[in-house]
Amino acid sequence: MKDPKLPTPALEASHLTLAYESRQVAHDLDVPVPDGAVTVILGPNACGKSTLLRALARLLRPSAGRVLLHGQDVQRLAPKELARRLGLLPQSSVAPFGITVADLVGRGRFPHQRMLQQWSLADEEAVKRAMVATGVTELADRAVEELSGGQRQRVWIAMLLAQDTPVMLLDEPTTYLDISHQLEVLELCRRLNREEGRTLVLVLHDLNQAARFADHLIVMREGAVAAAGAPSEVLTEQLLRDVFRLEARVIADPVFGTPLVIPIAARDGDA
Repeated sequence: MKDPKLPTPALEASHLTLAYESRQVAHDLDVPVPDGAVTVILGPNACGKSTLLRALARLLRPSAGRVLLHGQDVQRLAPKELARRLGLLPQSSVAPFGITVADLVGRGRFPHQRMLQQWSLADEEAVKRAMVATGVTELADRAVEELSGGQRQRVWIAMLLAQDTPVMLLDEPTTYLDISHQLEVLELCRRLNREEGRTLVLVLHDLNQAARFADHLIVMREGAVAAAGAPSEVLTEQLLRDVFRLEARVIADPVFGTPLVIPIAARDGDA
């Protein structure tokens, strides 16, 4: 039973069972996502991280259970209403050929537009703010396919920002980026949380980046939640052995004070 003193989570998976046709990926998941925090989902490959994110975004209908957005079942929300409240950046996105950066970012405003008012000053300002925040203003007139991988990723994040939702889900947003651009993206996510109060959920692979930027970690293993909580509580040497099959030491980061994972060796499957 939930503690009535605790605030309603921004998102909550309740008794969630997820499957692709006959293949079950997760069973009876209970996953609360803290409101107003940066949550990072971690876990080995094929453990169900992206599947859970798809279910939270209503892209995958659960076989059982439900997903609540600020207490409301996402299945009962109209598509535009959901899109005004929750935004998703998937792992890989493909822009229409020839579309410019400004036009792609502008597509993030679709949920806010009405039939008789397709574009407004508010839309224009939201797009400008999103492009400034992601550093893509100078690319406004460039075709998206001409950009580097890092530039394209920032443009997709700008489109998500233009959508202007209080809850944002990002599936592996740092994949294919060099370390400098990875940090830029994560710093941007933290600013959106700290300065604008947005709730963010990210799927990441880098344990140390997760420890540094997350307020809350959800660690998955084989479709179940192995651990959840603050990074300092979750990232233990025993968890790294059990979940990631990794022999490592965990120390305090000398700069940030967050957990720092020092890998030593991969463990054999039955070790």
